[in-house]
Amino acid sequence: QVQLVESGGGWVQAGGSLRLSCATSGRTFSTYIMGWFRQAPGKEREFVASISRSGGRTLYGDSVKGRFTISRDNAKNTVYLQMNSLKTEDTAVYYCAASRRSAVADSTTLSAYDYWGQGTQVTVSS
Repeated sequence: QVQLVESGGGWVQAGGSLRLSCATSGRTFSTYIMGWFRQAPGKEREFVASISRSGGRTLYGDSVKGRFTISRDNAKNTVYLQMNSLKTEDTAVYYCAASRRSAVADSTTLSAYDYWGQGTQVTVSS
């Protein structure tokens, strides 16, 4: 069992930056592909970014490419999401998730993930 705890959410003005963190329990963090998803009010949860076990490969949703960066520190059992040039449409609850899949290419769907955090709210105002 893996427990995921997100932090770093909050309120920011458009154009600003936030860094989300997701700390995990257990000793097997490096064996999981990690991902970030988000869900805005009235919308479906959508893929934001994912990162391979070693951190050497990343994928991004089209709406965040060039603005967001996912990274991980396997020594700290933590995955990060650096969000720059934030827009009002980035307002959502952000979730981190862990996947036992082996290929990052398979990590863009909800069903690919086995464990989820509780989420952290990000609000971007104009």
